[in-house]
Amino acid sequence: MAHSSEMITAGAALAHGLAEMGVTHAFGVISIHNMPILDAMATQQRIRFVGARGEAGAMNMADAYARVSRGLGVVITSTGTAAGNAAGAQVEALSACSRVLHITSTVDTDLMDRDRAAIHDVPRQADMLKAISKAFFRVNAPRELYGKLAAAVGTALSAPQGPVTLEIPIDVQRALLTPPRILPAPNILTRIPDSALLDHVAGLVRAARRPMLLLGGGARAATLQAGALVAMGFGVATSTNGRAVVPESDARSLGAFNMTPQTRALYATCDLMIMAGTRLRGNETLNNKLALPRPLVQIDADAAQAGRNHAVDVFIEGDAVLALQGLVDRLGGRLDVDPGFAYDIAVARAGGEGDLRSRLGPYQTIADDLLGVVAPGGHAFVRDVTISNSTFGNRYVHIKAPHLGVHAVGGGIGQGIAMALGAALANPSTKTIALMGDGGTMLNLGEWMTAVEERANIVFILMNDQAYGVIRNIQDAQYGARHVYSAPKMPDFGALARSFGLGHRRISDVAAFRGALDAALATPGPQVLEVDMNAIGPFAEAFGGPPAGAAGAKP
Repeated sequence: MAHSSEMITAGAALAHGLAEMGVTHAFGVISIHNMPILDAMATQQRIRFVGARGEAGAMNMADAYARVSRGLGVVITSTGTAAGNAAGAQVEALSACSRVLHITSTVDTDLMDRDRAAIHDVPRQADMLKAISKAFFRVNAPRELYGKLAAAVGTALSAPQGPVTLEIPIDVQRALLTPPRILPAPNILTRIPDSALLDHVAGLVRAARRPMLLLGGGARAATLQAGALVAMGFGVATSTNGRAVVPESDARSLGAFNMTPQTRALYATCDLMIMAGTRLRGNETLNNKLALPRPLVQIDADAAQAGRNHAVDVFIEGDAVLALQGLVDRLGGRLDVDPGFAYDIAVARAGGEGDLRSRLGPYQTIADDLLGVVAPGGHAFVRDVTISNSTFGNRYVHIKAPHLGVHAVGGGIGQGIAMALGAALANPSTKTIALMGDGGTMLNLGEWMTAVEERANIVFILMNDQAYGVIRNIQDAQYGARHVYSAPKMPDFGALARSFGLGHRRISDVAAFRGALDAALATPGPQVLEVDMNAIGPFAEAFGGPPAGAAGAKP
C-alpha cells in the first residue's frame, strides 16, 4: 500500500483501490489504452487478471463471476471498438441486474468528444455506454479517481443492481496522484419498505387461505425470509432468475414451472400473490397475459417498476429481504391456510414435470442424469440459450442455491463458455457444469482457450444438432420447412477441442451420458462432452420457441 506522501499513477491507484475494496479477480483484454492499469495490477499482484480472447467474453465472465460470488464482477476494456465489443454482453448484465463494474478508457482529455480521429476514438462512446449501463462515470482528473470509483462500485451494488461504467482517459491513467490516507468506501443504498404498507399486506395474508409467493432474481438474497413464509403455509413459484430462493425440492414449490396448464389452474384457486424482485418477463408470463392471483402485491427496489407488466393492488418500494422479513415479523407463526393447498401444489408441479418429461424423448435420460448430479454436487449450472435449456435445463434440473444458477436472461446465444469460466472462478470448490448448443458455442469459441489457460474446472456439455435447432423447428412449423440460414457448417469439435488442449468425449447413446459425465467431473481442468443429437434422434415433441412464438410451442 502506498504511503500518503508517495505519488503513483492513477492506473496504479485504481488497481490499489479495487484491491482495498476486496476485489480478487478481474477480466479483460490488454490494450495500449488500459496498460497503466493492468501493468500496475500485475506489479501489485493482489488481483488475479484473467485475459480473455475478446471483450464480449470478458464481460460475460465478469457478469457470471458477480452472480455466483454474490460480489462485484470487474471487467477492464479499452476504448472505442473494444468497449463496443463488450456492449452486447453488457446488455445481458443489464438485463440480469448484475453487479458489474466496467472499467474502460478513452483518448487523451484534450481530444475526447471532439471527433479528431485519434486512434480508438469514438466520439459518442459515452452515449453508447450510458445506454447499456445502470450509471456512467467519467474520471476527468486524477484527483477524482477514488471518489468516482467509490461512487461507481456503490451504484453497482445498490438495489436495483446493475452494470456501471467507469471511463478513465488514457492521460489521466498515466498522471500522478497522492493517495489519501483513508480511501472513500462505496455507499451501498438500501431502500426501506414502508411500515404501514407492510401492516396492510400482513392483514391480507392473514385473510388468505391459499397465498402464493412469486420470486425473481431481485429476491435471491431472501432465502431465509422466503423459507420462513413457505414454512407458515405459502406456496411459491419463481422466475428462471429466481430459482432456488426456496429449495426447488420443497413440497410447496412449483419451481420455475410458472406457465404450465396445471399452474394456471392452481393460480385460479389462489386468493393472494406477493411478487418480490421479479420483472415478469414476457417469455415467462405468456407476454404478460398469464392470469395471476388477486390481491396482487408487488415488492421492488425500483418504484418505476410498479405495475409495469401487471396491474397490482399494492406496491411496496423496498429491499426484498427487508420487506419479506417485515412480513415474517408481523405474521409471527403459522397461517390458517387451506389444508389441501400443499397437496394441490405438489400435484400441479408433478403434472408440469410429467408433461415436460413426455416431450423430451431420449433426452429425458440426460435431464434425469443432470437432475441427479447438479444440485446434490453443489455445482454452478450455466445454461446458454439452446433447446435443451429451454426445455429441461432452465426448470427441470434443480440447482442447490440461487447464486449457483447462471443463464442468459436477455435470451442471447453464445455466452455460455465465457459465463462458465466466470462461474468456475467464483465457485472453485466444485466443478461448474455448462449446458450449451453448437450454434452458440461458435460465437465465443476462443474463450475455450482462456478456460484451458486458467485451468478452469468446467464440464462443457455441448448439445450438437448441427443447426440452430429452435430456428429450424420454427421454420418447420411456420415457413413450410424451408431451412434457410439455420444450418451453418460446424467444425469437428473433437479435433478442435484436442487442439485447444481440452479433454473431449463424444456421446452417441444417452445410456453412456452418466458415465461420461462422472468421468469428466472427476478429471481436473476443462472437459467437453459432445452429445451427438443427430445420432441420438429428435425430441419427442419439437420445441419452437416461447409460448407466444411458434405455433404449437408449449410452456
